[in-house]
Amino acid sequence: MHKSYGVGTPVELEVLHGIDLVLERGEFTALVGPSGSGKTTLLNLIGLLDRPNAGRLFIEGQETGGLGEEDITRLRGRSIGFVFQYHYLLPAFTALENVMMPILAARGRPDDEMRATAATLLDRVGLTPWRDSKATEISGGQQQRVAIARALAMNPALVLADEPSGNLDTASADGVFDVLREINETSRTTFLIVTHDPRLAQRCDRIVELVDGRIVSDRPNAHVLRSSSG
Repeated sequence: MHKSYGVGTPVELEVLHGIDLVLERGEFTALVGPSGSGKTTLLNLIGLLDRPNAGRLFIEGQETGGLGEEDITRLRGRSIGFVFQYHYLLPAFTALENVMMPILAARGRPDDEMRATAATLLDRVGLTPWRDSKATEISGGQQQRVAIARALAMNPALVLADEPSGNLDTASADGVFDVLREINETSRTTFLIVTHDPRLAQRCDRIVELVDGRIVSDRPNAHVLRSSSG
């Protein structure tokens, strides 16, 4: 895939120069590289938030280039979860209500099944005691765990995480990463995680390095740290 901005203008800039990447089901992959290397741009393309100028993108075997916006939105909602550096929770709503939001967007109105799904996900990330707390009443690490639960609400095949622990202290970051790893191992959910923290990258099974819009290294991690304690 190629991605350029300002196409046809004097300031045209090619950000991604022929990215060729395959993510297999159940992989836990770190995407690393210096600032400005194109990591977030690549995540936006894979997450169907933007489109490449050239090349093809397949999600769960479906070629996405010919899809209209409505089909793109439907595929993104069904198959891809997002965790960002900032949690983007709705402050007026409880943890449970925030986790329900993607399902609510898909189905239109809340019901008991939706609430049960959200409650199960909050339990999975260790937040059952805080399910009825508003986002402003819990810690930063807890807020990010709610965001992870929300990303899993539609049971996506792929979760894209852009610096998911970037705003957290070391202990909270380790806790968030523990949750991501546990979900990956128990559900076979595929993760692609952008991180600037080499210590966290070493907890991934595969490390892809992007420099100046090109993949310069794509290697299995032979010395995976299975937990924050090593």
